[in-house]
Amino acid sequence: MGEKAVILLSGGLDSATTLAAAKDQGYACYALSFRYGQRHDIEIASARRVAAAMGAVEHRIIAIDLSQFGGSALTDPNLAVPRDNPDPTAGGIPITYVPARNLIFLSYALAWAEVIGAFDLFVGVNCSDYSGYPDCRPEFIEAFEVVANRATAAAAQGRGRFRVQAPILRMTKAEIIRLGMRLGVDYSLTHSCYDPTPEGLACGRCDSCILRRKGFAEAGFVDSGANCRNSKPGYRK
Repeated sequence: MGEKAVILLSGGLDSATTLAAAKDQGYACYALSFRYGQRHDIEIASARRVAAAMGAVEHRIIAIDLSQFGGSALTDPNLAVPRDNPDPTAGGIPITYVPARNLIFLSYALAWAEVIGAFDLFVGVNCSDYSGYPDCRPEFIEAFEVVANRATAAAAQGRGRFRVQAPILRMTKAEIIRLGMRLGVDYSLTHSCYDPTPEGLACGRCDSCILRRKGFAEAGFVDSGANCRNSKPGYRK
């Protein structure tokens, strides 16, 4: 087994592909997911499936509660998830942005990495075909890596240098899907919808569903996941 790495795993398409990329590079993968006060728990079930299917050495699920602060349609039930956006990649920062989420998640990943002797953190952020989140940009990844090597005993004592790896950072959604298919990702295990039904059916109309559908179409693959079948069962009308 290779060097250890901590991989942030949401249960979605991007993080599943990122986990596959880390595994393909020979890392012993420690997956980390969060119950952070999001609207639904379905993505946690997806993360469990993906971690098990891809042979993660360990998968931890951490409970924090960002809904205490609100400010996002993903954590505040009083804010509606946007639907039917003709171009989710255009415009400003959407209401589905969760304040400081990736900063918080990476901080937890860094803490676990330091304890287990890992110096690589993998995160499935993307700045090419995404909804405009500021914590998905290269500038953020670069800045966090600097902080990680200033704030930890392992780095200060010269035991290693932390790296934040974002293998899909500059890929389009179609390119991400093609990479995942090449690496054997089973996308039927993943979940992408921001606002699914209690039964786990995707709305088919939120930004995440739209981007996923567009990505599979452009990649030339049929989405095997029940949560993104274009206008067929699996989409909530």
